[in-house]
Amino acid sequence: MRTETATTAGDGVEPVHSVAAASAPASGSAVQPVFAGALAAVVGFASSFAIVLQGFAAAGASPAEAASGLLALCVVKGLLGAFLSLRTRLPISIAWSTPGAALLVATGAMHGGYAAATGAFLVAAGLVVVAGLWRAFGRAVAAIPVSLASAMLAGVLMDLCLAPVRAVGAMPLLALPIILAWAVTMRVARLYAVPVAVVVTALIVVFATPIPDGALADIWPRPVFVVPAFTLDALVGIALPLFIVTMASQNIPGLAVLRTNGYQPDVKPIFVSTGLASGVIAFFGGHLVNLAAITAALCAGPEAHPDPRRRYIAAAVAGATYVVLGLGAGFAAAFIAASPPLLIEAVAGLALLASLAGALVAALSGENERLPAIVTFVTAASGTAFLGIGAAFWALIAGGALMLLMRRHR
Repeated sequence: MRTETATTAGDGVEPVHSVAAASAPASGSAVQPVFAGALAAVVGFASSFAIVLQGFAAAGASPAEAASGLLALCVVKGLLGAFLSLRTRLPISIAWSTPGAALLVATGAMHGGYAAATGAFLVAAGLVVVAGLWRAFGRAVAAIPVSLASAMLAGVLMDLCLAPVRAVGAMPLLALPIILAWAVTMRVARLYAVPVAVVVTALIVVFATPIPDGALADIWPRPVFVVPAFTLDALVGIALPLFIVTMASQNIPGLAVLRTNGYQPDVKPIFVSTGLASGVIAFFGGHLVNLAAITAALCAGPEAHPDPRRRYIAAAVAGATYVVLGLGAGFAAAFIAASPPLLIEAVAGLALLASLAGALVAALSGENERLPAIVTFVTAASGTAFLGIGAAFWALIAGGALMLLMRRHR
């Protein structure tokens, strides 16, 4: 079977050996990647912006800081994704760290408030840069057992994924239509299930719940500079788990999506650029940007274009669309702040169910690592903080210690 080498613009990108490139016809509409990229951005934004805003609020952000963080994430990930795609001629999609946002929800506010959280964001961003520059460190991170990293992520997601059930118990007339809309859409068009649930939630909030006067008066997003503070609690409880879940559940799967579709990008410039961009975002309230995992398939797969050499256009269009969507960050933040919290958590929980299922499968797939993974999972799911440090960190310590003990015994 022959292979083709894709043309790249700029250095640092390895040749692309693609089965798809060898067999796909060169036909395809010129607007196909444009539609695919716009769809990827809209689905990515609608499916997880509520989780991102919930994470910022849980970490202590004010509505203005949350809107600023969402704006910064949209603009920077959009510009960076478009730049990398155009420069390399590869469909490199950049997204925010949805598991990282769920981690913030589970961890809650640290001593020092949102300033301490932004300090942790800066440190996590620095670790991503180090992972790109220092190969030994990158290999050490990759050596963290997938079962433990996945179990920690599953434990972090667990509480938020219970929100739909809690919402049905607390407000059935409001929650059941949202869940029904999500389930029906999941049956006929899975990609649109969460966006449809978001739309139904918006209609319910507008027509069935009281919104305080003036809550949506000032909706134009404005950057808010956040002076970071550095505390041990936030560094251990937020920065390290945020870095690990972002690498394990976003960057590594994102690379897998690209490689599955025949692309072999150089990871160094991707990690360094996303880490540096995340450092800039932190000063305006945002957490991490990284490789997209789920929506990346829309830009890197045949849905974007039959010719793999044309799919980079979809990723570039997705980046531009994210920048435009960022202009609605202020409205999104104000709307979320004025809505019943449990209802918003229910939508976020629905959006994370697939991630929870995937994390549990990965955590429990190996028989020899199953018990340490369960210990990691239950520790993270407990939400118990010890010595001021969140449960996600202790989950890795507990599961890792048991795994080492069991290996030595064997």
